[in-house]
Amino acid sequence: MNLAPASLPWFARHELTLAWRELVAMLTGGSRTRSIGLVIFLVIVVIVLHLLAYGVVARWARGGIASDAQSLVMLTGTGMLFWTVMLSQALEAVTRVYYGRSDLDLILSSPASSRRHFAIRTGAVALTSIALTGLLASPLINMLALFDGQRWLAAYGVVIAMGAISTALSVGITMVLFRLVGPRQTRFISQIVAAIIGAGFVIGVQAAAILYYGDFSRLALFQSQAIIDAAPGIDSPLWLPAKAATGDAGALLTMLILGLGALVLAIAASASSYGRLAISAAGLSHVASQRRPSARAFQSASQRHVLRLKEWRLLQRDPWLLSQTLMQILYLVPPALLLWMNFGDEAGAFVVVVPVLVMASGQLAGGLAWLAISGEDAHDLVVTAPVSPRTILVAKIEAVLTVIAIVLTPLLLLMALSSPVMALITAICSILSAGSATAIQLWFRVVAKRSMFRRRQVASRAATLSEAFASIMWAATGALLAGGGALLAIAPAMVALLVLVVARLLSPRRA
Repeated sequence: MNLAPASLPWFARHELTLAWRELVAMLTGGSRTRSIGLVIFLVIVVIVLHLLAYGVVARWARGGIASDAQSLVMLTGTGMLFWTVMLSQALEAVTRVYYGRSDLDLILSSPASSRRHFAIRTGAVALTSIALTGLLASPLINMLALFDGQRWLAAYGVVIAMGAISTALSVGITMVLFRLVGPRQTRFISQIVAAIIGAGFVIGVQAAAILYYGDFSRLALFQSQAIIDAAPGIDSPLWLPAKAATGDAGALLTMLILGLGALVLAIAASASSYGRLAISAAGLSHVASQRRPSARAFQSASQRHVLRLKEWRLLQRDPWLLSQTLMQILYLVPPALLLWMNFGDEAGAFVVVVPVLVMASGQLAGGLAWLAISGEDAHDLVVTAPVSPRTILVAKIEAVLTVIAIVLTPLLLLMALSSPVMALITAICSILSAGSATAIQLWFRVVAKRSMFRRRQVASRAATLSEAFASIMWAATGALLAGGGALLAIAPAMVALLVLVVARLLSPRRA
């Protein structure tokens, strides 16, 4: 099919082609042999998610769901959990519209309309957000439709409307940031805002559940009588998305008009400035640094200390990586709050808090270790420096473990005030989890750019799975030790060690 160059359909085909290639590369790493395994894996995941949704929905929906205050509160709260994640992803994607992709200079310097290009690229962001959220919500929607009628399929229309609204808001936030702080700071601030939005509502709901009910249950909060009594009347516009999800045709039509209208308005209002802002953002890397000379006097330091400082400064200067790290740190707030609420209770919150901290240690260490060990942009410079490879690796590992220690130390100190034994268990299991993740990244290290952080999982499926299983097993070990099952804790600990042995055997041999 021949399309007129620079037309809307031509730009749309260009964006879809690039998006498909990026998705395939991210999931398969460019290997056709992984495609079959990926399809099988996705089928298994879909089945498991639907079974989990069945367990959650069956009891609630089997007798029919009425459009009363309790149901509307539950639907609205659950929908907000999905929408905040959607808004976070849309804000990050809209930021990449201005700062990403090497083809941007070529397209903007061509006679093609930058307004059309911006409209299509923004529409692609909305489509991606809708598709991702639709996939995540589909098990719940399908189970509701199975038990309570096909009217629940209207929830997919609500996903479309909320995806359009989230993209429109993201465009608005990005434009405001460009105007207030300029292109140099917009990327940094927007990534931090995206991380806070993505985790903020989930953490807030969990914090409220902990304060009022003493556990992590978000459903308990949405079902509480106090929340239901404090909610506005059933005719309030607040319940419009929930009513649309239950099959109310008028509410669904209103949501679609509002969502798509907001998206069109955002594109029309900001398309004229896209070319200018994208060029100013793309030119940041070519502008000479205006950093002021440091007032700190030069001090001699060891090679390892200089390398550690290098890793910390690189993490600090990268807004996207910093936002991902911030996201993982923010998820430690609920267990810290639960620990504080149960202060002095020997058997209270520790069974929940210990495995959460151990898992967080493994996940954070795995990401940071990949950045330090594999994601080296100055690889040639480092390997040709008069420093031994062993010194470089030791310094990088120390930099990673120091960050983990800084994040966990306040929680461990708080835990030690209540139970030194539990603090010791958490510290030991966290060290084992972080050490396992770091060791796996060391064994499977590759030369890659730090910008490939999002695709690090495709470098080696064995490394990804080994890291996940090891963290889970060390978390299970900590949970059993916290619950008093010392003998039972031996089993997951042995499995974690076995995972490490298998990972070492599967790792590529190096000269």
